[in-house]
Amino acid sequence: MNWVVEIFLHLDKHLEDVIRDYGYWTYVIFFVIIFCETGLVVTPFLPGDSLLFAAGAFAALDSLNIWILYPLFCFAAIGGNLSNYW
Repeated sequence: MNWVVEIFLHLDKHLEDVIRDYGYWTYVIFFVIIFCETGLVVTPFLPGDSLLFAAGAFAALDSLNIWILYPLFCFAAIGGNLSNYW
């Protein structure tokens, strides 16, 4: 259980392992983290900003697809913001 919490809270440090192990599920994990960080009042401790920079670095290395990341992060942030507002 501690391993799951460690990965979830420090995803930016374990990102290479997550991309290798989970493949396209990585995008779902990114969406959930960004959505929860911006949308839920109780989860500002999630690594949202550092995750954005780390994901961009891995997209530059062709480990992630930038054409999936950009709309995914936009929808996650806007959707989280709207849910937090309501």
